Amino acid sequence: MEEILKINNVSKVFKRFKLDSINISIKENCITGFLGKNGAGKTTLIKIILGLMRKDQGDIVYFNDPNLKERDIKDRIGVVLDDGYFYDSLTLHQMKDLVSATYSNWNEKKYQDYIKRFRLDGKQIIASLSKGMKMKYALSLALSHHADLLIMDEPTSGLDPEIRKELMDILKEYIQEDGKSVLFSTHITSDLERIADEIIIINDGEIIEEIDKDELLEEYRLIKGNNEVLERLNKDDLSLINKTKYGFSAITDKYEEIKKEIPEIMIEKTNLEDIFLAKTEVK
Repeated sequence: MEEILKINNVSKVFKRFKLDSINISIKENCITGFLGKNGAGKTTLIKIILGLMRKDQGDIVYFNDPNLKERDIKDRIGVVLDDGYFYDSLTLHQMKDLVSATYSNWNEKKYQDYIKRFRLDGKQIIASLSKGMKMKYALSLALSHHADLLIMDEPTSGLDPEIRKELMDILKEYIQEDGKSVLFSTHITSDLERIADEIIIINDGEIIEEIDKDELLEEYRLIKGNNEVLERLNKDDLSLINKTKYGFSAITDKYEEIKKEIPEIMIEKTNLEDIFLAKTEVK
């Protein structure tokens, strides 16, 4: 499987934060979930990928071609950002005219098809759009110039479930085209659990996991038992310990060993949110 994006040893230092030696790859025909808490470094890395911020060190190879020109890179990347970066006083079509002029392979028919599909009015002022409508408009622009890599930074934050599902369906449809890929940055784990193929977890400016989503979900389990059982366990093997007078629950990747030692313990599958919190828990 070809790498659409390869990031090698990229760092960026601020006064109170450091993006530290990032090494990740984004594969073709894959939705990669980029998961991290607010302030973990997701947006900083995305800005570096898009050329909106200078990196201090490291290399980025786009579309498996280290000699690709900046204009060609820009043509092949579609972007959906949480804050939009639109001129609120313009209509949708006026803003489209500005955006389309920056791409060499703009597809007006595809844009019009998305506008109709999302039930948007091209004559409407951008300032009058709801958050969900703005996100649909941003996606219409991002998918109308034959982009091979779609980068989305917190696209579903603050959206209602119906609109989020609609966007997820669009992404699943897009990724079926040969050579297309999505980098989906969010802290909403339920969206990634629904559609992601790969998961990258960043915490305090460091990549702590890059893994197949299904493999990650198999790595951890929720365990339950009475408090006497809890006292027999090594707390270093547990995360998100929840203890009450009736018993305890916890997340662990040592569930097989624990089951052998304590056969009566209850083991259940867990979700991506609990795994993410377990991996980023401060102990």
